[in-house]
Amino acid sequence: MIDPMLPDDPNSKVNACVDNVYRIWEEYADTKATQLVFCDLSTPKNDGTFNVYDDIREKLIARGIPAEQIRFIHEATSDAQKKELFAKVRSGEVRVLLGSTPKMGAGTNVQDRLIAIHNLDCPWRPSDLEQRQGRIERQGNMFPEVQVYRYVTEQTFDAYLYQLVESKQKFISQIMTSKSPVRSAEDVDEVALSFAEVKMLATGDERFKEKMDLDIQVSKLKVLKQSYLSEHYDLEDRILKYFPQTIKECEQRIVCYEADASLARQHQPQGEEKFCPMTVKGITYTEKAAAGEMLLAVCKEYPMAEPAEIGSYRGFKLEVFYDTFNAHYCLYLCGKAKHKVDLGTDPLGNLTRIENELAKIPAKLEAAKIKKAETMEQLETAKIEVEKPFGFEDELKEKSERLNALNIELNLDQKDPAVLDAEPEQSEEPPERKCASRER
Repeated sequence: MIDPMLPDDPNSKVNACVDNVYRIWEEYADTKATQLVFCDLSTPKNDGTFNVYDDIREKLIARGIPAEQIRFIHEATSDAQKKELFAKVRSGEVRVLLGSTPKMGAGTNVQDRLIAIHNLDCPWRPSDLEQRQGRIERQGNMFPEVQVYRYVTEQTFDAYLYQLVESKQKFISQIMTSKSPVRSAEDVDEVALSFAEVKMLATGDERFKEKMDLDIQVSKLKVLKQSYLSEHYDLEDRILKYFPQTIKECEQRIVCYEADASLARQHQPQGEEKFCPMTVKGITYTEKAAAGEMLLAVCKEYPMAEPAEIGSYRGFKLEVFYDTFNAHYCLYLCGKAKHKVDLGTDPLGNLTRIENELAKIPAKLEAAKIKKAETMEQLETAKIEVEKPFGFEDELKEKSERLNALNIELNLDQKDPAVLDAEPEQSEEPPERKCASRER
């Protein structure tokens, strides 16, 4: 691209891509499978000068692929032409389509026969990589498994580009997810190459490769430490607040359930109907049917959401209220604790529900005891865990110090003018003012 007079490198990634495209074209000839080639760092010029697009097409034609099966996205200059081109790709009439991410990204629906995509370069944004891959990983593709190729040349700018995209994705993930949250984050869209970094890339200094490796390792260790600190602070909060409060609540429930279980045992149902006398509105009912009917009648007198005391049963006070959310009447059996009973329209069925709720008290008592024991065990375990230090502290310290030393050696610890920005700057010149006499 710099000097068209130089010889073609047979080991270049363009030639590696040509080999791959031709192999896949030949292998999937029976199904007319199609391929996309993404390249953002070149454009077809149609003036005879060298460009990657024409170079790839000429080499593929020389291998034996018909020229009409290889097209550039740039040839379609209108929506109608794009629609026609995409239809040809979907039918297999065009089997290799070359283009850039902006032109062949969102809206390019050619997935029907798409078997492979080829990334000749690395774009500036993580979303561009996603857009590329989104062309092939789509519903409607006839192939259950597809191939995605990324071409990278060692000791070139490629490694730095992928590192930039990785840094940007980390920043995006940090903001968009709850993983390793922080109060501030560097605006990585402003990441630029410094003079020193370009120098290191140009000279192939091994220290720069070590710095890039250390950047990744230190970043991972910092994430691990952030996760450790988050868990550490959470354990401290649980030790100070949650566990003691839960244990106290369990103890209170245990006392209440023990008293209520004892009260229920003292007033066991008697007689053939297994029924204790029920007092409703000051009148004691000894017959089951009469008590059930009266309970329903009294409920209708209290269509309020606030509980109102209406009588007693087996030593427990009865409070009735209307559950507005679920639209039915409910009853509280009030001893040391309150036990809720959902009432229905069957008088005898309601009395059975009351008995069933009272029969659950021993099980509630046992559950509260188990919960207390488990919480106390968790508290002791948390006290041990909270004392454990971060397991990779020494490694993080050692690698951070080495990274700082490398930054100083490579003069990367100081900010200097950028050589290459992520995106071209817009003109900062203020707009020309209109003539004062013409302004309203």
